[in-house]
Amino acid sequence: MLTYLPLAGGVGLFLYGITLLGESLERAAGAKLSRLLRRMTRGRWRPMLLGLCVTAVIQSSTATTVMTIGLVNGGILGLEQAAGVILGANIGTTATAWLLSLSELSGGGLLMELLKPSGLAPILLLVGGLGYLLAKDKGPSKARSLLPLGFGLLFLGMNMMEQALLPLSERGDFRALFMRCDSLPTGVLAGALVTALIQSSSASVGMLQALASTGMVPFSTAVPIIMGQNIGTCVTVLLASVGSGLNARRAAMVHFYFNLFGTIAFSALIYGVKATVGIPFWHDPVSRSGISLFHTLFNVFNTLWMMPLLDRLLHLVERTVGGRRVAGLAESRTA
Repeated sequence: MLTYLPLAGGVGLFLYGITLLGESLERAAGAKLSRLLRRMTRGRWRPMLLGLCVTAVIQSSTATTVMTIGLVNGGILGLEQAAGVILGANIGTTATAWLLSLSELSGGGLLMELLKPSGLAPILLLVGGLGYLLAKDKGPSKARSLLPLGFGLLFLGMNMMEQALLPLSERGDFRALFMRCDSLPTGVLAGALVTALIQSSSASVGMLQALASTGMVPFSTAVPIIMGQNIGTCVTVLLASVGSGLNARRAAMVHFYFNLFGTIAFSALIYGVKATVGIPFWHDPVSRSGISLFHTLFNVFNTLWMMPLLDRLLHLVERTVGGRRVAGLAESRTA
């Protein structure tokens, strides 16, 4: 039982690091981000690019989507602009996974070691701690000092999880647990449930990367789990829309349909390729960067094929969440 305590501590630090990172960024630049969202949502592709950039900065697609729903609920954004931002946010959320993949940097030099999360963590914690203590006010300067603290805790938690999971990789029962998730239904369900429970796809993907570092997660298991993680992250957004106006609820449903239909389409593509021409590395262990790459491909692929069909997606959403349509930017609180 004591073997799992470092793992539990690592998960706790990782989750708190992501939460602290998102909250400090919202406190430091929340109002500015909201104004930026209002100004830069003309057209169809600009909202998508904005959602991508904002999410890459604040490291949370959930935070971007919830903020977008708030703007829709206030009548500031229309449903079409919000849909573009939400689609872009799904690509931007992959930035966290790529940051965590820095652990795979090779080379024995000091610079390479410092660029790895295990080397960055103590430096960021020192900088953030000193900045927080020396900040003279409780406003933006305090919030900015929490950014390196958030990253530091994120990387420290990741390292703790990896170290705790390393001995477990030798256990046959632990390996068997993940081999059971190599089918599409069980993998998607497992990924969705874990992500819904911890309410963060970035954290869920990070935990999967920590497991991948032990060499016991094959590509066949990672693929359905990652797709399920993207569905599970919709739970927080759907909960945030409860009690909101009509178009806010529709915006939350856009997020859900994007990930649901994306999982169906991408599953058909990748399992179709596997069944016809085969995938040679299907049962090989997946790396952290491999997880990051697949996570990115999944979201980019789905955004590219859904953007031209956005009108049909919105029509489906309007039929699902019924009510009177209000035209223009001031679509708001029709219940």
